[in-house]
Amino acid sequence: MLRKYSNSRTLKDNLRLGVLTAYAAGMVNIASLMIFFAFASNVTGHYAILAAEIARGNWYQVAIVFGWIFLFFLGSFTSNLVVIHFNHRNTYLAHAFPLVLEILCLLTVGIYGEYFYEETLTESEFLVALMLYAMGLQNGLTASISNSKVKTTHLTGATTDLGILYSMFTKREFRENPEIRAKALLTTSIAVAYLSGGISAGFVYLQIGFKMFYIVCFFLIIVIFYDFYKLRLVRYLNLSKVKLTNNHQSFNTRSKQKKEVKAPVS
Repeated sequence: MLRKYSNSRTLKDNLRLGVLTAYAAGMVNIASLMIFFAFASNVTGHYAILAAEIARGNWYQVAIVFGWIFLFFLGSFTSNLVVIHFNHRNTYLAHAFPLVLEILCLLTVGIYGEYFYEETLTESEFLVALMLYAMGLQNGLTASISNSKVKTTHLTGATTDLGILYSMFTKREFRENPEIRAKALLTTSIAVAYLSGGISAGFVYLQIGFKMFYIVCFFLIIVIFYDFYKLRLVRYLNLSKVKLTNNHQSFNTRSKQKKEVKAPVS
C-alpha cells in the first residue's frame, strides 16, 4: 500500500489503501459530527459557513472557520512536502510518516476527549481543528502517492465520478474498457468503505465514546505495518536466496578442488 508511488501502483495497491483509509475517514467524520456538530473530513461546508459569517460580520467565527480550512490545507501541504522531498531516499518511510502524524493527532483527540474534555466551545474548536489537520494529511498522502486516483476523506468528487462512470457503462465499448471498469471499482469501493465507516462509528461511539478514536488509529496502524511486514519478509527471502546461492557455489568450488587434488595421485 505504501511501498509504491504514482503510476507504478497497481489497482490492488490502491484498493487496499483506499478502502482502509476511507473507512477510517468515515469514522472520524461521523464522530466529529455527533460530538462537535462539525464535519472533520471535508471542507466544502466550511467554505459556505465562512462566507456566511463574513457576510454577518462575525469575525471570531470567521477566524475559527478560516483556521479549520487552513489546517486541512496545511495537512495536505505537509503530506505532499514529505513525499516529494524524501520519496527518493526511502519511499516507505516518506509515505508512512504522514500517517504517523495523523495517528498522533487522532490519539490526542481520543485521550483528551476521554480524560480531560469539559465540553467547552474552545476545546471543541481545538479538537475539530486537530481532526481537520489529520484528514488533510490523509487525503494529501493518498492523492499524492496514487497520482490523484485515491481520495478518501470526502465523497463529492467520488459521487460525481460515479455518475459519469456508470453513465458510460450504458455503451458497450466503455463497459469492456478495463481502465474504466477499474476506476469504477476503486471509486465504488472507497464510497462504500467511507459510508460503512460512518455507520459503524455511529454505533460504536454510542457504546465506547472517545475510545472510538483508538479503533481509527488501529486501522491506520494496519496500513503502516502491512507494508513494513512485507518489506521485512521480502528482505528475509532475498537474503535467504543469496545465502543459499553462496552455499551452493562454495560447495561446488570445494568439490572441484578435491577432484583436482586427487587426480595427480592416481
